[in-house]
Amino acid sequence: MNISDHDYLKKILLAPVYDVAVASELVLMSRLSQELGNEVFLKREDQQPVKSFKLRGAYNRLSTLTDAQQEAGVIAASAGNHAQGLAYGANVKGIKATIVMPETTPEIKVDAVRRFGGKLAEVVLYGTNFDQASTKAKALAQEHGYTFIPPFDDPDVIAGQGTVARELLEQNADLDILFVAVGGGGLAAGIAVYLKQLKPDIKIVAVESEESACFMAAKAAGKPVPLPSVGIFADGVAVKIMGEETFRLCDRLIDETVTVTNDEICGAIKDIFDDTRVIAEPAGALSVAAIRKYIKQHNVKGKQLGGILCGANINFHTLRYVSERCELAEQKEAVFAARLPERPGAFKGFCEALGGKNITEFNYRYGSGEDAHVFVGVKLKGGQQEFALLHNSLGDKGYDCFNLSDNELAKLHVRHMVGGRPPTLLNETVFTFEFPEHPGALLKFLNTLGERWNITLFHYRNHGAAKGLVLAGFDIEPASRDAFNQHVEDLGYSCKDVTSDPAYQFFLAGE
Repeated sequence: MNISDHDYLKKILLAPVYDVAVASELVLMSRLSQELGNEVFLKREDQQPVKSFKLRGAYNRLSTLTDAQQEAGVIAASAGNHAQGLAYGANVKGIKATIVMPETTPEIKVDAVRRFGGKLAEVVLYGTNFDQASTKAKALAQEHGYTFIPPFDDPDVIAGQGTVARELLEQNADLDILFVAVGGGGLAAGIAVYLKQLKPDIKIVAVESEESACFMAAKAAGKPVPLPSVGIFADGVAVKIMGEETFRLCDRLIDETVTVTNDEICGAIKDIFDDTRVIAEPAGALSVAAIRKYIKQHNVKGKQLGGILCGANINFHTLRYVSERCELAEQKEAVFAARLPERPGAFKGFCEALGGKNITEFNYRYGSGEDAHVFVGVKLKGGQQEFALLHNSLGDKGYDCFNLSDNELAKLHVRHMVGGRPPTLLNETVFTFEFPEHPGALLKFLNTLGERWNITLFHYRNHGAAKGLVLAGFDIEPASRDAFNQHVEDLGYSCKDVTSDPAYQFFLAGE
């Protein structure tokens, strides 16, 4: 491949993306800017017809096809924004497009692809994950002579995404730092190869989800390497291995890399909503999550910072999860466990000990005649420093407390299960599982677990994501543990033993 930076510059300047795309606005986030002491600008790629920047790269690649290739048609594998961008662009150019999507893809995304593609789009549902869908797409391309349009690792796709940088420089040539989300790396590569030639002093910071940091893994290895697994909350960047060409460009041109947590992403979705009234998808909010984190870590003041809202195709039901987590991300809420004496008036006394703090959550169930274990949420104005003072104050008053604000098991499962202790001692071992989410998936998951081991605990909530998250306990005799481990390995689900997690031990384990 080895295309020069100068050739990329020409490709970006000549890309015909405005046949379908719009020059999205660069808006000042006034509320967030005031709070953070810097000017924060947001590039609104949610304004594209498909609510994502992916239309740019897909259409630019379509524009390079020969007449024969256009006649034969194109194909892609995607469960998200690339599928919608390609379907839309192909429909405009009158090209037949086949989109292979995993069978687990939410119906809202399948419908969107069909709608954008019109009569020229065919959706093929195949497999339970992206890798299986991609293999099927490449097989169909060979069989029918379709041109395979990759989502990121292609020079013309990269150049199409680079038109975002062309607009940015025209809209604000004085940005000091630009934050760009990285999944496969197409957007970051296209932006970096353009900006570093025309404004080499701008600092470009790549942003990855902690659960899918494939660029950081590639940098450590010196080449793209597959991650063992990826989290799916920020599904737009949930990529196991970044592209060869995107890595070649990003490795040389990106200045820094930052990772953000799911909670920080949720906080950024709220930040964007508060300033723009737009609901970003999780991947679309990565840059804003990183801006807040970077300013705090590096004590940045008085700078002009830019981020890209790269997509707004969020599943509505995901908002339930986002709303639960954003206050924790901004340190405007803390959740913790406390041990109270089990006697009349103890709850009232504990509330008085909180000193007028606004209680957001209080979960409790009678467990024994001696101690009560409660799950508490409180509003904060001064972040974790305020909670530290509260924690010390409660300790001085005789309450045993520990912070659960960073405990994923507590926030995802245990807060909904407080007090469910077994009446008798069991050989209970507790696991978290992930399984592909689709209609009937929970029943299928239970069927695959089998009936040899008795289920002692179970919690599941549908968050509208691509994977279901389960907390499950089993009564496993020590002699059968090896057989259980082998059974779980044969199932192929992502699984983790969490029996020693303090949230489980404090609220759910047998005495």
